[in-house]
Amino acid sequence: MFPQKSPPPPATPPGYGQPPLQRYASDISSPRITSWSSGLCDCCRDIPTCCLTFWCPCIIFGQIAEIVDKGNTSCGTHGAIYTIINLLTGCGCLYSCGNRTKMRRQYGLPEEPTNDCCVHFCCESCALCQEYRELQHRGFDMSIGWQGNMDRMVPNNGVQIPPMAHGGMNR
Repeated sequence: MFPQKSPPPPATPPGYGQPPLQRYASDISSPRITSWSSGLCDCCRDIPTCCLTFWCPCIIFGQIAEIVDKGNTSCGTHGAIYTIINLLTGCGCLYSCGNRTKMRRQYGLPEEPTNDCCVHFCCESCALCQEYRELQHRGFDMSIGWQGNMDRMVPNNGVQIPPMAHGGMNR
């Protein structure tokens, strides 16, 4: 006669309430998106930094770039390159927008309110102030550079621990 039909599968998914597995390598390696600690136009939160950024952006940019570059290039070198590009072309924003992109990727920050080059081209001072505030919010003392921050974080056993990057480790 006719074979008997098997009962339908259970309604519970195979993971029994556990979150689904990540299927793609990009799901694992991409940092969790977090929001900026302050807005692009929140420059008035720190008037001295705002003034310094407006009158001498090479100093603020150099400090930001040294931290983002993890000390591979000094504050002075980044600031000098920024100044030379600004003096020769008037477009230091082309150099600084790449640094913003690198910072966003390290800390899982969204590209807002628009892409990085537009942000730096339209409002260079505001963008630099926002990046500076973000690094301060993440625990960096901008005045002592990367190495100074690393020395400050050395525990008693002599092992250096870098600042915590929200969203996981990126390689």
